[in-house]
Amino acid sequence: MKDDWLEVTAKTGKDTVEELENWFFEAGALSVTLRDSDEDDDLSHAVLEPVPGEVRLWDAVTVVALFSRETTPEDLQNALHLSAAVNGVTIPVYTMSTLGDQAWERSWMDTFKPMQFGAGFWICPTAQAAPDEHAVTLRLDPGLAFGTGTHATTAQCLHWLGQHTNHSLKPFAGMQVVDYGCGSGVLAIAALLLGADHAWAVDIDEQALSASRSNALQNGVLDQLSVGQPELVSAITADILMANILFKPLMELADKLAQNVKPGGRLLLSGILADQMDALRMRYNANFEFDPGQVQDGWAMMTATRR
Repeated sequence: MKDDWLEVTAKTGKDTVEELENWFFEAGALSVTLRDSDEDDDLSHAVLEPVPGEVRLWDAVTVVALFSRETTPEDLQNALHLSAAVNGVTIPVYTMSTLGDQAWERSWMDTFKPMQFGAGFWICPTAQAAPDEHAVTLRLDPGLAFGTGTHATTAQCLHWLGQHTNHSLKPFAGMQVVDYGCGSGVLAIAALLLGADHAWAVDIDEQALSASRSNALQNGVLDQLSVGQPELVSAITADILMANILFKPLMELADKLAQNVKPGGRLLLSGILADQMDALRMRYNANFEFDPGQVQDGWAMMTATRR
């Protein structure tokens, strides 16, 4: 049906999850959800991102990718085969199904509750009251772009931002921030609400850019946010650059991202697995001095200072 979203479901082992995620995203997926394959195969309760603390990598993993309702089944099949050819992926057995708007919004809202990151920063659904009227609150509505704060990779970045509110609600006053691979724009918007002077939210997905603008308008910071394709920041040097993407593009973008960070500026790398940290550290080591990394649910975040 034209009003339904398309889902593609495939089962795999934990060692090949990243390969399937890359395959789906290269084919145009708006989001990718991981589930325990040993659970009930009924996907009607699947959500965009797992709740904090949920174990993500099981021995057998069901990978579910969501595609826009403008995509026809025929176009999607072609995109999947093209992506597999370009990325050298052996196409697994997969099923294609639809997800109606009502089921999508209900499942998203069932899991999205107010979340605290640090002493003075919250993310809260627009329809719910702010848990702390004295804290900084970022408002989000149900949407398609990846990045609400419930996923471990996004949560770790938000915790890093929010931990600075222990002594001030505007810890990033006057700073310039880049959110590379912005998704929903939540990291850039959070930095602005916490005092940053200006932020750039860049992504290769137009859906993400649209969501970032909408969320920035919702939170009253659109006039401080520049949104666009990665070329937008080609000449920018920021105080903080956050890249919550995947291991392969992070490796490929190392030299470029280094140019986008001021000497003494801070770099956050996320969207990677724990066993990918050493390789990433070696790739960036010439330009950055790394702090000890951190891991949540098998997902890692690395922070570093530009030399």
